[in-house]
Amino acid sequence: MQQFLVTTWVTLVAAGALAAEPGGLPRSTPEEQGISSLAILSLIEVADRDVHSLNSFMLVRHGHVVAEGWWAPFSAETPHSLYSLSKSFTSTAIGMAVAEGKISLDDEVLKFFPDLAPADPSVNLKQMRIRDLLSMSAGHDKEVQLREVKEQTKAFLAHPVAFKPGTHFLYNTPASYMLSAILQKVNGEKTVDYLRPRLFEPLGIANPIWEESPEGVTQGGYGLNIRTEDIAKFGQLYLQKGEWNGKQLIPADWVERATSRQTSNGSNPKSDWDQGYGYQFWRCRNGCFRGDGAFGQYCIVMPEQDAVIAITSGLGDMQSVMNLVWEKLLPALQSGPMSANTESQEKLKKTLAGLKLPPQKGSGAKGAAEKLTGKTFVFPENEQKLESIAFSEEEGGPTLTLKCDGKEQRIAIGDGEWRKGQVAYGRFAEQPVAASGGWTADDIYTAKLCFYQTPFILTLTLKPRGDDLVYDSEMNVNFGPTKLPQLVGKAK
Repeated sequence: MQQFLVTTWVTLVAAGALAAEPGGLPRSTPEEQGISSLAILSLIEVADRDVHSLNSFMLVRHGHVVAEGWWAPFSAETPHSLYSLSKSFTSTAIGMAVAEGKISLDDEVLKFFPDLAPADPSVNLKQMRIRDLLSMSAGHDKEVQLREVKEQTKAFLAHPVAFKPGTHFLYNTPASYMLSAILQKVNGEKTVDYLRPRLFEPLGIANPIWEESPEGVTQGGYGLNIRTEDIAKFGQLYLQKGEWNGKQLIPADWVERATSRQTSNGSNPKSDWDQGYGYQFWRCRNGCFRGDGAFGQYCIVMPEQDAVIAITSGLGDMQSVMNLVWEKLLPALQSGPMSANTESQEKLKKTLAGLKLPPQKGSGAKGAAEKLTGKTFVFPENEQKLESIAFSEEEGGPTLTLKCDGKEQRIAIGDGEWRKGQVAYGRFAEQPVAASGGWTADDIYTAKLCFYQTPFILTLTLKPRGDDLVYDSEMNVNFGPTKLPQLVGKAK
């Protein structure tokens, strides 16, 4: 996991009513671009009711943003962690390097790292090419775990290659990392820096943040943080076959190859994960393609409909969102403009403007506040690195004072609303957070912490028990168990 996330800021405007920010996409109404406001409203209402939870949504039709919304406390100006959607940006860098003659898709991977190769490389490793990394057919039967490894390139090359490269699909984030490592080797700069003048600056993507490995290599397979509109611009660039403002940023033939089926990955006609895989892009049903990332980060491109959808989320069932797109939006995309519908446009605008993640609600009673207020509870050593916690009632609402990994920090808790601050928790670095809380029973105080530059929401439950404090915590989504081990603190 990386940093955390959560705001509502929404705009839905008539063409010309509000100019896009410098470098932004133009705005229009849904009907002017051939889609009913009611169809978009239906998708938003179902998603808000049944999908837990979307963080942002943006629909672009014929190059115009026709609907956009952020669930508070997420916001338009805040970057969001893309997870594996980052892979599609790495693919783009590879396509550019190929066009510049710096690499070939048929280059063998070992060619770039002779000093890091095993003493006796296998035949399959020797045959692994750049195109095999791109198409997730490097030949591994399982991923090598790189997160805790300092020499990640060397660890990848030492991993057994069970299959002949190009013959076996395995979704393989370390393969994407190797693409970034190759790019850095041939370009003499990190992938994020290589893309800055070639992609980010032309698209008006300001301040892209991309995590890097202990080796100083842009991660490639995850770790890019940009805004929702930046995702939409990237999708629009691919929809336009690599052309932007009259300039060909990506070769059109690369766009075609990268987004076409390069390898088979299943046969379930109802799954958008079984439609084939390109070069760090997924094929979708209905003739579409996408980049996506864990917990529901999407850049969906619909060439036949001339549309792009950008979504950020914090959810476990990623197929559910794809199903909504096909059920609610796809049939509603018409070939020409529609008659204006002021009433439905206003209803959609009002709905989008009111989007929010529900804050933690309480029963209204203070419960066992006197058993918590003014006390500090100390915890034995634990993996969450939580050393102590104190609860206080202050002007403006309750405050939690946590000591994590030697650092003391205060979190202002909104009462039935989100209050923003900064926090570091466990193994996660300090970052923005929005918090809300309340007494959910006579002896239980519950607080939600939304780390609103990521999909993650941490729910904390405090239960006084004599001189002890029983502390439970649970994530909304996680790569492992969502419920963390219970801790018991002692009043000091």
